[in-house]
Amino acid sequence: QVQLVESGGGLVQAGGSLRLSCAASGHISDINVMGWYRQVPGKQRELVASITRGGTTNLKNSAKGRFTISRDNALNTVYLQMNSLKPEDTAVYYCNAVLAIFPYTIYWGQGTQVTVSS
Repeated sequence: QVQLVESGGGLVQAGGSLRLSCAASGHISDINVMGWYRQVPGKQRELVASITRGGTTNLKNSAKGRFTISRDNALNTVYLQMNSLKPEDTAVYYCNAVLAIFPYTIYWGQGTQVTVSS
């Protein structure tokens, strides 16, 4: 089992910044990929950014140049630095972790609200 606890969401004006954190506990040695997803009401959850244990990153096109994902394996924490925020970034942001071993179980955090006002 893996537990994920997110923090750092909130209300910010357009153009502002927020940093989300996600701390993992439990069977953390089995985690390969960690990522951030977001969801707005009525829409599917979408990938924002992900990072492997080795540090390979993947970002949603609209996040490139504005968001940065990083990971501290020693602290078992993944971060999402979000700059130049736009109202369309408003969503509930979820942290996830994918295990490196079959059946590659996926764990989710409880979500943190990010609201960007115009």
